[in-house]
Amino acid sequence: MMNRFNLIAQATLALAVMATAACAAQTAPLPQNSAITPPMAPMPPGAGGSIPDLSNGAPPMPAPPGAGAPTPPPQARDNGPLDGAPANASGVVRRFLINPDGEVDGMLLADNTLVRFPPHVGSQVASTMSPGDTVNVSGFAQQPDGTLRASLISDTKSGRSVADQPPPANAQRLPGSLAGIGLVKLSAVGRVLRVTTAPRGESDGVLLADGTVIKLTPPAALQFANLLRPGTTIAAQGYGTRNRYGEALQATAFGTPGNLTTLYGNLPQ
Repeated sequence: MMNRFNLIAQATLALAVMATAACAAQTAPLPQNSAITPPMAPMPPGAGGSIPDLSNGAPPMPAPPGAGAPTPPPQARDNGPLDGAPANASGVVRRFLINPDGEVDGMLLADNTLVRFPPHVGSQVASTMSPGDTVNVSGFAQQPDGTLRASLISDTKSGRSVADQPPPANAQRLPGSLAGIGLVKLSAVGRVLRVTTAPRGESDGVLLADGTVIKLTPPAALQFANLLRPGTTIAAQGYGTRNRYGEALQATAFGTPGNLTTLYGNLPQ
C-alpha cells in the first residue's frame, strides 16, 4: 500500500515540473497599445539620404511635387506688335503712303492723323477710296506717337469698307532672291512732319511734309534721335520707290543737308 502511494506522489510531482517548464517557455503577452519597432534593413551600398523615422509606426511623408527642382527661367516676352488702346478716327484722306517697295501701307488724314495697315490690304484700300474722301477708321492707337493701326476703314460716301484680314494662303509672293529688284537710288530733303514707328513702338523713320517716307532701322533711328523730331530739316539718301502714290526710301545715309552720315559702308551712296 505504501509503495503504491509513493508511485502516485512521484508521478504527480513529475507532471507539475513539466507544466512549470512549459509555461516558462511561452512568450509573455505584450501590453495593449504597445508598438513593435521592426528591425531596420541595412542601407544598400552608395544609397544617400537619411534614415526615415519609423518610431511611431507611420510611413515617411512624401516630398511635394517639384521639391528640389531648379526654378524655371522667366518666360520670354512676346516680340509681337503692341496693339495699344482701341481708338477711332474720322477725317478726309490727304494722301496715301507707301513703303520703300512701293506698296501702299498707310494714309495721312487732313488733321495729320497717321493711319497704318498691312501692305497686303493697301491695294484694296487704294482701289476703294481716294484722296479727298471722308473715312471712318477703327483700330488701335499705338504709343508713343498715336499712330492708328487700322482694323476697319469705311468710306462715308460710298459705304464701302476694307477690313484688315490675313492674306490668302495662295497669295503670290515675290521670291526672296528678287527682293529689292525694283528699287532705285533716291535722295530726299525736307521738314519732318511726323516720326514713324515700328510695330512695337520703336522709332523707325520719318514722314516729311511733302509725303516722302524715309525708313531707318530702329538702331539707326536711335543714333539720330536728336533729328527725329517734327519741324527738323533732314536729308537722306538710299534706295526705294517713286510712284503715283508718293515716294519712300530705305536710308543708307542720313543727317542734315550737306552733312550726311553713311550707315552702311559696303553700299554705294
